[in-house]
Amino acid sequence: MRASGFIRPALLAPAVTVITLGCVIGFESLSFGAAIVGETRYTAVEAKAAAAIDAMKAEYRRPASIPFPKENPYTPQKAWLGKKLYFDTRLSLSSAQSCASCHNPGLGWGDGLAVGVGHGMAKLARRSPTVINVAWGAAFMWDGFSPNLEEQALVAIKRPPVMNMPPETMMERISSIAEYKPLFAAAFPNEEMSAVTLAKAIATYERTVVSELAPFDAWIEGDEKAISGEAKRGFALFNTKAQCSSCHEGWNFTNDGFHDTGLPNDHPGRGKLVPDILKMKQAFKTPGLREISHRGPYMHDGSISTLEQVIEHYDRGGIERPSRSDLIKPLNLTAQEKTDLVAFMKTLTSNLDPTTMPVLPR
Repeated sequence: MRASGFIRPALLAPAVTVITLGCVIGFESLSFGAAIVGETRYTAVEAKAAAAIDAMKAEYRRPASIPFPKENPYTPQKAWLGKKLYFDTRLSLSSAQSCASCHNPGLGWGDGLAVGVGHGMAKLARRSPTVINVAWGAAFMWDGFSPNLEEQALVAIKRPPVMNMPPETMMERISSIAEYKPLFAAAFPNEEMSAVTLAKAIATYERTVVSELAPFDAWIEGDEKAISGEAKRGFALFNTKAQCSSCHEGWNFTNDGFHDTGLPNDHPGRGKLVPDILKMKQAFKTPGLREISHRGPYMHDGSISTLEQVIEHYDRGGIERPSRSDLIKPLNLTAQEKTDLVAFMKTLTSNLDPTTMPVLPR
């Protein structure tokens, strides 16, 4: 990923290490406005409509650096180890799956399937979310079960339906691979080789997976020819009549909130973790929209095949039920407005640099 893909410093925890794509630049005080986890919120359409297009565009400028938590600061040695672990199938009990099996760089850092495939080729309940831009995430998994990437990595590895690998067994296997030992020592000179350090390395690598400059970014920075007239109209609709920006906000197009969008499913979603909150029943995390053209099928259950069908779903307003988000309601979009919205969303996809497979330790 190229350093030119970033424009200004931004976002997230009160104290984090930040890098400009590989170079540690120290500590900053950063804030990420309106990233609401586990709540539904409302953005006044009238206020958005009254704002000038230039003011709207300012809300979507790319950050200049990647945030890393102070508990797990970036080092190139840690990211290099994490990349090897990410692609190593020996982290699964069957030695048939790696993190990249479900989060493949060739498929928008997902798997291209409606729902993921886990241990023993069994289908999972939900679609594999993308790893793109997870450095800016506030909670992980579709229901927000994991509060950070380090925990998420271990949860996926040890869960029986996913990789089915007990941490103790995993570390026995990894510790027996001679070439891993110096890599762990270089990445964690003051810590023992353990499941904790393994998860820290994977999380560090995942935080370096960042979407690149898209046509939308060029337009934001002043190139009026970077996107079409349809896409420009779509951007205005996205922030006004269509109300997309109520949840898909900021440069990564998500507030990391949870919403029941009215899809026909019975999964409790976020409600399994917070059963007393009505609006969290059947609520799932709002995904970012970067690289969206490469990430179908869509929604948490992979039930919608195309971006056009996604727009149709939101235009209809989904299934009306008590848990449905107050933001979800019929939009009465015209055929041209739907076309314009899709044209805009397609401008969020870049020409991602190929990701090379690492040589794995023996």
